[in-house]
Amino acid sequence: MNRRDTPIALDPADIQTETRGAVPTGAIDEARETVAASAGVSHEPVLYARVKLSTSANPAVARPCAAQANLDVNGRIIRAQAVAESMHQAIRLLGDRLRTRLRRTSRDWEDLRGRSPQNVDQEWRHDSPPRRSLPFFPRPAEERRIARRKTYELAWATPDEAAFDMEQLDYDYHLFTEVDTGQDSVIYREEAGYRLAQVVPRPDRLGPVSVPLTISTTPAAVLTVEEARERLEAAGLPFVFFADAETGRGNLLYHRYDGHYGLITPSR
Repeated sequence: MNRRDTPIALDPADIQTETRGAVPTGAIDEARETVAASAGVSHEPVLYARVKLSTSANPAVARPCAAQANLDVNGRIIRAQAVAESMHQAIRLLGDRLRTRLRRTSRDWEDLRGRSPQNVDQEWRHDSPPRRSLPFFPRPAEERRIARRKTYELAWATPDEAAFDMEQLDYDYHLFTEVDTGQDSVIYREEAGYRLAQVVPRPDRLGPVSVPLTISTTPAAVLTVEEARERLEAAGLPFVFFADAETGRGNLLYHRYDGHYGLITPSR
């Protein structure tokens, strides 16, 4: 048997954990065992694993229990998350989503990076249990602030690669630089597939795309961070993609689970 085809065990005791809120007794051990068992379908070493369990005390939140897992699989980050009415249900759903991602990672990643989208069966698009968005604390608008700023070099990727990355990271949207147009772009889910927005849309220069994709032809609004914040509140959307008024680069301002904002900016 090829070493690549041999599952590599993950010791539950090696999984780091974090909790927020009134997490039930025994949930940490259950989450560790679930993630370790899910990691058994990976045929590459899991170098690091971390689980976060959180509960909301707000009675207005219908599904107050959330479970998240981040795994470093031989240098690639795999992420999954789930929400449910009980922590046991959230952990069970987390395991289902994590196993689906780990099964699909190696084969489809290689096909996509080889620029052969026609070879990808795309089961990663529809084979996961549907994920509900994580609940966020309904903090009054006047109390909200930018609680997290992330600055990093954006990955250069095709829309297919970006969609795959987004699914493997279990994000609702993903900021990247589109490789054929050189434009800072965001890809996000919509009902029939995915939608792409760019700082300056260049649909004529996009290469072959296999995922169901619609493309916004409207250039990103040029805004300051404060103007983006005002637009985010006025529009009632989960995020705002905009061209920074100073740098011209694509930025993403979004709602965080704690009711504050997060800001993603490309490094220069």
